[in-house]
Amino acid sequence: MKNSVGIWAFGPAVTRFVPPGYHHEVAGESMTEKTRRVCEGLSDILDGLEYHYPGEINEENVEEVTGILRDHGMDLPVVAAGLHTDPTYSLGAFINPDPSLRRKGIDTLKRGMDLASEVGANFIIWPGAEGYNYPFQRPYAKTWQAFVEAIAELTDHANGRGIKVFLEHKNSEPAMQILMKNIGMTLFVIHKVEELGVDTENLLVNMDWQHLIMNGENLAEYAALLASENRLGHQHANDGWGTFDDDNVVGTNFFMQTLELARTLQDTGYGENGERVGFDLYPYTEDQVAAVRRAILHWEFIWELAKKIDGTALKEARERADALSAQKAVYEALGLDEEFEQRVVRARREGRSG
Repeated sequence: MKNSVGIWAFGPAVTRFVPPGYHHEVAGESMTEKTRRVCEGLSDILDGLEYHYPGEINEENVEEVTGILRDHGMDLPVVAAGLHTDPTYSLGAFINPDPSLRRKGIDTLKRGMDLASEVGANFIIWPGAEGYNYPFQRPYAKTWQAFVEAIAELTDHANGRGIKVFLEHKNSEPAMQILMKNIGMTLFVIHKVEELGVDTENLLVNMDWQHLIMNGENLAEYAALLASENRLGHQHANDGWGTFDDDNVVGTNFFMQTLELARTLQDTGYGENGERVGFDLYPYTEDQVAAVRRAILHWEFIWELAKKIDGTALKEARERADALSAQKAVYEALGLDEEFEQRVVRARREGRSG
């Protein structure tokens, strides 16, 4: 299965506590320079790069960027909406109380979809600024209506360009209360768009793993659910501590959930129709290229481990809701086999007799 990573992993890595960024040495790097640096460091293990529109990829630099990618045997599979970084849309784009700004934001993303279509990419909508920060700030029903209508208009535009739209939820940041904050609300949005008469066949879901983890949403459960509803569109692979959008290297905290997700993606045939695993990482203090390489290798290792799980034993255990038998099947793939168990027993016996 092909992979990709967001180019934003290779920027200055700014925070509100370190405004210049932990990697201030790359702050002046142009997008073409950044693309070339990443390609030279990772093209042996990475298939593509993802960009936000219009800040990272746009009509002025797209030819040069895609040319660099082609020179390294790589592609640009996904363009993401990038209005959340523009202070013009501090009150959102889709739900901005200023009708002219709302129209400007929607039309900007339509142009982004046009560009995505031209380069053979799909489009992610992560509405991070579409929300509110205080009680009493928004007329909720009216705000939700504006949000859904904007998604519907953009979906209809994408349909005309022959590209897929991937909706990505998150509960907070930059808006403290993002409207589309969980998987349930994401499916609600798709349902409401369909009610407006828009074809939603290609309105799918991008699973950002840490966004689910922050909500306590089980990765494998929701991947299975979305796959069963034909809504599983893309993956943004990462990890973290579970309370903030850490965007850490894959498999460093929620290893078992990631392993279960890998097996679920295999069981549902993810990747068979061109789907790929994208990585959304933010190496604050680590070497950026090395962090992405480590994330890719961790995921490939976990993917291979998932294949080793005895499918028959796992299926039978799940059908009985037999947690211990399921764990046994999983841990056997990790090396906890009968021989290991006997070594433990012998060591305990020898310890007692000694």
